Amino acid sequence: QVQLVESGGGLVHPGGSLRLSCAASGFTFSSYAMSWVRQAPGKSLELVSTISTGGSNTHYRPSVKGRFTIARDNAKNTLTLQMNDLKPEDTAVYYCAQSSNWSSRGQGTQVTVSS
Repeated sequence: QVQLVESGGGLVHPGGSLRLSCAASGFTFSSYAMSWVRQAPGKSLELVSTISTGGSNTHYRPSVKGRFTIARDNAKNTLTLQMNDLKPEDTAVYYCAQSSNWSSRGQGTQVTVSS
């Protein structure tokens, strides 16, 4: 079955950086567009970024554009999110998911941006 395992979260000061990783298994990773989504306390899930199957097309929510970079390695079945210039409002649990099915997401990784 679909398994997605996120890692790389942590506590960082404003302006800092983190690199999230997602290990995928149980499906043909290269055939699926993938997304990072996040959920802040008391808020609903929101789309952060999406990448096409081959990696040539990406999309970012406006608030992270220019700061976050999504990438994938289809040979290694991995998805990453490089996050730079982090802000307190980026604090959330981050999940990777198949773009067409957010319920496929894993257990998530906590990102906390605080001074």
